[in-house]
Order: sequence, then C-alpha cells, then structure tokens
Amino acid sequence: MKSKFYSWLKKYVGPIVKWMFRIHVHGAENEPVQADGPYVVISNHISNADPVFLCVALAHQQPHFMAKKELFKVPLVNKLVAALGAYPVDRKGADVGAIRKTIKMLGEGISIGLFPQGHRQKGKDPRETEVRSGVAMVAVRAKATVLPCFIKTKKRKWTPFCRVDVYVGEPIPFEELNYDSEQVGEYARISEYVFDKVCDIGEKANEQ
Repeated sequence: MKSKFYSWLKKYVGPIVKWMFRIHVHGAENEPVQADGPYVVISNHISNADPVFLCVALAHQQPHFMAKKELFKVPLVNKLVAALGAYPVDRKGADVGAIRKTIKMLGEGISIGLFPQGHRQKGKDPRETEVRSGVAMVAVRAKATVLPCFIKTKKRKWTPFCRVDVYVGEPIPFEELNYDSEQVGEYARISEYVFDKVCDIGEKANEQ
C-alpha cells in the first residue's frame, strides 16, 4: 500500500537518489508483491540513511518506519517524515503505543520497516551486536511475513557518495517462525533467528 506522495517520489526522485547515493540492488525479485500481503522488512543498521536505501531497493510495497519522536517536533521535517509514512516512537523506553500501532498497521495491509539492532551499529560485525525482541513480537502478533535485507558498504560504514549494495533476501513466512506460546523466550529466539538470516545474506555478499 503506497501513498500518492510516496509513489511520486519513487517514480521521479527515486532514480536520482539511487544514482547520487550509488545504490545497487540485488535480489529485488524476492520482494513480495502487494497481493501477497504486508511484510516486516528487517535489516542491519549502519546509518541514518538506511530507511532511504531500503525504500529505493523495494519497489512493490512502501515500508513504513518508526522515527524518533523528536523529529515530529521540528517544523517542516515533521510534515516530510509523516508524508513518507514514518510514525513516532519513544526510543528511551518500551513504547507500547508504537508497538500496538505497528501491529495495527500490518493488520491493515501496511508494510513495516524495523531494525532489530535498535540503534546504528556503524563499523560493527552485525553478528556481534545485540538484537531486540520487538521484531518478533510484531511479526508474531500480526502473523506477518518477514523480509530480511542486508545493507553492505565499505567497512560497514556509510559516507556520502560511497557505494551502497542492498541485498533483498527470501521472505520468511510466519509459519517458519514456529512460534510456541507455551515456551519461554520465544520472542528472543525468533528475533535471533530472523536476524541470522540477515547476517547470512551479508556473509554471502562478502564472498562475492
């Protein structure tokens, strides 16, 4: 489900952004089409520009990302991020309202973008970083497909005009998560499982 403004940006501004930021997309055929239902796209997190990279890479659906609530207090910026489909989250604690909104949006057919690492992990090996369980909570409660992606840059850092490779992995259907409500720690297990898929994509990309 794309907004008219987002569709306009994708058509006219997207190619310019892709050229300027030297974004190369791999595995675009793996992205579910709108008829397949919404998904939760997840990725490693190395820069503030990561949502832009993912939006350029994904063609069939519009992923909506959480953005820190402070941005919505800045004149003009607040209108732009809202128009792009972003919604506020309080990053200082567990924002239950934002989680509920995310699940509700998925139920309405709207795709979501989340970073399991929570914060940017510039220069770090993603396998050595902590993964939060929010992505699993959202995917389980919405019974959503998870789309793993990997953003590759030199030395796991992003600087203006450096090459950016975005790898789109194969979707992980909800059934593959094997959620068991009777087991303790399922959200942590599932979050680790799906983020392992992200890391696998990155490691294969590094071998090329």
